[in-house]
Amino acid sequence: MTDTVRYALDATVLSQKSPGEAPPAPAATTRRNTVLPRVEWKGDRADLVPPQRERFEEMRPLGQGGMGEVVLLKDHDIERLVALKRLPEGADLDRVLRFVEEIRTVGQLDHPNIVPVHDVGIDERGRYFFVMKHLHGDTLESIIAKLRRGDKATHERFGFRARVQICLGVLNAVAYAHRKGIIHRDLKPANIMVGPFGEVTVMDWGLARPVRTAAQAQAPDSQGVAMRIHPVPAVSPREAVSLRTQVGSVIGTPLYMSPEQARGEDTLDARSDVYSLAVLFHELLFLRHYLEGRESLAEILDGVQQVKPAVDALQSNPHQSHVPAELSWFVSRGFQKDAEKRYQSVEEMIEALQSMMDGHIVVQCQRTMLKRGLHELLRFVDRNPVAVIVGSTFGSLAVLGSIAYTLMSLLG
Repeated sequence: MTDTVRYALDATVLSQKSPGEAPPAPAATTRRNTVLPRVEWKGDRADLVPPQRERFEEMRPLGQGGMGEVVLLKDHDIERLVALKRLPEGADLDRVLRFVEEIRTVGQLDHPNIVPVHDVGIDERGRYFFVMKHLHGDTLESIIAKLRRGDKATHERFGFRARVQICLGVLNAVAYAHRKGIIHRDLKPANIMVGPFGEVTVMDWGLARPVRTAAQAQAPDSQGVAMRIHPVPAVSPREAVSLRTQVGSVIGTPLYMSPEQARGEDTLDARSDVYSLAVLFHELLFLRHYLEGRESLAEILDGVQQVKPAVDALQSNPHQSHVPAELSWFVSRGFQKDAEKRYQSVEEMIEALQSMMDGHIVVQCQRTMLKRGLHELLRFVDRNPVAVIVGSTFGSLAVLGSIAYTLMSLLG
């Protein structure tokens, strides 16, 4: 990070500013040129040609949000495509603080399911930016939309087993962050990318923060700026899906918030992310949001506190078969409104899901009891193949003997 960035973001300087006040304008940097020379061959001799162009060439926009924009760049030194996220010009103090925290948060999270940061800086127009890996593939939001429409190719690729593998990828990333003491606070399908080879990446850590105790919640935040209370605006349900609202010091997307996050509690822990993960996985399995049909933000926030999807729902979507009962029970526990009754950690969710995939199904209804019995039978066959073969042989002979005896009796 340059000295200019360090000065502009110095905690002492920022603590003297009023919340929301624009920070000092960062000094614009010169354009960054390529460093590696080009190689030109003249017969058998290679000449090194000094750099003569800008290193990064802007290709096209990738996305726009409240924290700025993401654009696709061509890196002419390394000859690869990268993504650049930058703040808008004149960003206020809150945005700068969150932007810096996102960079430092992701910088700590070295994990295959989390997008890495390559570089940071200030462009010629004085905008803070960071460069990260350009991800290929589709967001989980896009995949769910295709599944919901009945896209045949998408259904063939993303059956229930493949969806469980996606869930495990997300869980592994979030569990790693939690072990680092960081909660995401904005887990939703739009922030999950699935690549062409099935690789899963959790994105957009702009709202992530360290877990805070009750004592820390009463103190100013890590930059020395007290959090403010903003009114929640009235929006349409469609807008509410992606709205980032702030109540006290809590931010998130209302449709995926935990009840405690929606109440504005400032002592969130890993179990808040557990709830958001349950909402996300439920939507991936059933292809509909559990609060579908709510007509206002107030109704959505009320639903977060009151509504829990039915575990025994059989019909999920006309384009797919019924959701396996054990998966429905799995997400149901994460949906508990009381954090004490949920999974107490993401590691616990991983353990439960992997155990389920190994056939160790917990009996919670008639469907899970039947599946548990079938899996136990299959495991017995695997553990005792000789006994099963001998037993089935004698059983077959006994049946054949019984049939022969009956026929002889009829003919005699």
